[in-house]
Amino acid sequence: MSDKTYLEWPFFDARHAQLERELDAWAAQHIGQQHEADVDAACRQLVRQLGEGGWLAHAIAGAEGAGIDTRAICLIRETLARHNGLADFAFAMQGLGSGAISLHGMAAQRDAYLPRVARGEAIAAFALSEPQAGSDVAAMQCAAVRDGDHYVLNGEKTWISNGGIADFYVVFARTGEQPGARGITAFIVDAQTPGFEIAERIQVIAPHPLARLVFRDCRVPVAQRIGEAGQGFKVAMSTLDVFRTSVAAAALGFARRALDEALAHATQRKMFGQVLSDFQMTQAKLAQMATGIDAAALLTYRAAWQRDQGGGNNRVTKEAAMAKMTATETAQQVIDAALQMFGGLGVVSEQPVERLYREIRALRIYEGATEVQQLIIARELLRAANTKEA
Repeated sequence: MSDKTYLEWPFFDARHAQLERELDAWAAQHIGQQHEADVDAACRQLVRQLGEGGWLAHAIAGAEGAGIDTRAICLIRETLARHNGLADFAFAMQGLGSGAISLHGMAAQRDAYLPRVARGEAIAAFALSEPQAGSDVAAMQCAAVRDGDHYVLNGEKTWISNGGIADFYVVFARTGEQPGARGITAFIVDAQTPGFEIAERIQVIAPHPLARLVFRDCRVPVAQRIGEAGQGFKVAMSTLDVFRTSVAAAALGFARRALDEALAHATQRKMFGQVLSDFQMTQAKLAQMATGIDAAALLTYRAAWQRDQGGGNNRVTKEAAMAKMTATETAQQVIDAALQMFGGLGVVSEQPVERLYREIRALRIYEGATEVQQLIIARELLRAANTKEA
């Protein structure tokens, strides 16, 4: 059983602790570690289950202007990640894929998409990255040209989670109002739109739906544009501010599960007339693991709490980057240490620590690799310093 004392930290309200307890009990009953060969089917099933359980409602903005509760999203991701990595993925992509609509969509767009996302009836996807424009969004080449009441999209996207199973995609394309990142616009593209196709399915070490998308003279109504033309970079970054912090929370969930597995193994594994936990080397490693998790948790929930102040309008670019960088790097170290304690058993396929080892690796890359987070943090520090000097 993972340490839950962090729920008593002042970052949380009583409702957050109650949410975690209810979800933990629900997840233990409904989503064990799944090993289906058909990952697409498993992901669809998890989306339906999460929708039926009411958990996906937390991933979208509520009715009557209620904002997204970043702390709730983070607690849900951490809890799901402890139980099942694909369940965490399913929840996160519903939130990320519809986040731009939650934060910037018109009433008609919100009404058309968000209730179905919350019920698990429509699967969402977030299409930002391209073959030559991942972290460097300004290098985007996918273009959208206005043609009367439509935009015509041409180009491609890659590394798109839920690619191939999503019912709609929030797509970012260059519309050219200004150079660089200021000339990008966001659109909702339904999966059945003519001119849109799944060009390639991509297999990764921790399987989940992933694809390369292609747009060939794909006509999207102006009514499907999210926000104003040329404001797509702002739409994308404000969405990532929410969900980048939740990536850190998912890493915490993986790390806590690894520590639980390590503690259980170390206190039972007999070696040289004693148990593994009797060795000072083991004790030192466990102490490092636990301390790293708490440090990462403090950064994660500081960022989530800070964004939730003022109804979620606060920008937490630096804090979210710090949390994401620290939590994912720490989780990698914690999981590696846990696997080492298991010895040969740790690398047996589908053992919990082996699965965690595969799950964590991608988190250090997606939604901005660790090196990009370092650049973001430094940029924000220098911007603040230059502002003070001015």
